[in-house]
Amino acid sequence: MELSGSLVAIVTPMEADGEIDWLAWDALIDWHCEQGSDGIVVVGTTGESPTVSLEEAVELVAKAVERVDGRVPIIAGAGTHATESTIERARVLADAGADALLVVTPYYNKPPQAGLIKHFLSVADAVSTPIVLYNVPGRTGVDLLPSSTATLAAHPRIVAIKEAVAGPARVREILDAAANFTVLSGDDPTFVAAMEAGAKGVISVSANVVPRAMHEIASLAQQGRWDEAKALDQALQELHQGMFVEPNPIPAKAALKLMGRIESGIRLPLVEASPAAEATVRAVLKTAGVL
Repeated sequence: MELSGSLVAIVTPMEADGEIDWLAWDALIDWHCEQGSDGIVVVGTTGESPTVSLEEAVELVAKAVERVDGRVPIIAGAGTHATESTIERARVLADAGADALLVVTPYYNKPPQAGLIKHFLSVADAVSTPIVLYNVPGRTGVDLLPSSTATLAAHPRIVAIKEAVAGPARVREILDAAANFTVLSGDDPTFVAAMEAGAKGVISVSANVVPRAMHEIASLAQQGRWDEAKALDQALQELHQGMFVEPNPIPAKAALKLMGRIESGIRLPLVEASPAAEATVRAVLKTAGVL
């Protein structure tokens, strides 16, 4: 299994009362396959993993796997703040059919590098499914350093990292420490620069809204057609920024609602986009040619 290109960190569509909208889920999965998304990350941060129950996560993954029918890989968000619960979640999501598991650095308790290494190795030893590390210091309060990533890359089931530290410098540091390891950008505004530095693709929020464009930009980057990739990406910079005008996935869900693809449901403690944020989202959608 190769993880590369534009992998969408897909939202979890919900009805107004917060229940999962299964018809919209099927439609979103089909749309992403049709539009060229190179993979689908289910119940990650953008999928509201903190408030989606494990039972719901299993059903989301199982339905996505069935719907995709092998067309693209399904990566399931399995990380929690504790090693034991992460292993439990990883096992059941693997059993649900996930092709790989996205495991975030444990949040809030801020483990040291030695603890992070032991955490990820324990998870990788407990399952037979490939593991994608996920480093997002802005949300978790802890940074998985490139030297630690290199140590983890030696494990046969740890196959990639989603690196959300923005820019190409971190990508180069990782690849200097772990040559040929798969790095996926976790930062839409800088993902083309990350690919130029050696990343294989992006796990993207913007791909919720413009999946075809994100696929095309990543494909151009993979071919080394940097001027074309950068030109297309420049046209999406306002969209990339607009998807974070309020905490993710509030703007992405507002965008998809405006596009008529989902209803307005979102779970507390997240709330619907404020009027000002919705106006910003509407404006960036128009700039991107979506509305």
